[in-house]
Amino acid sequence: MKRTLTPAELQALLAERAPITLLDVRRSGARSEEPFTIPGATWYDPAQMEQWVDGLAGAGEIVLFCAHGESISNAVVDALHARHLKARFVEGGLEAWQAAGGAVEAVR
Repeated sequence: MKRTLTPAELQALLAERAPITLLDVRRSGARSEEPFTIPGATWYDPAQMEQWVDGLAGAGEIVLFCAHGESISNAVVDALHARHLKARFVEGGLEAWQAAGGAVEAVR
């Protein structure tokens, strides 16, 4: 399995209702600046990763995104892979998702 997926690949997974766990791992500041997320995503603060990452055991396939698909996404995927979890991140993050016409909703 490759480490990333494109926004189009995520759109296809969501359209076919694939069983994935979708995580928004943007920093709290980025989330406040852009208060939208991909529908169905759960936010996990990457600064608190050590407190929540073990709770994802048994989650199946995990797809995550940050603001731009760079350092935060890579760090979280590395942490999940170290725990033998199946995880990928969206190339380009939420920014690329929106540019590709992906739906967003207001954060709660």
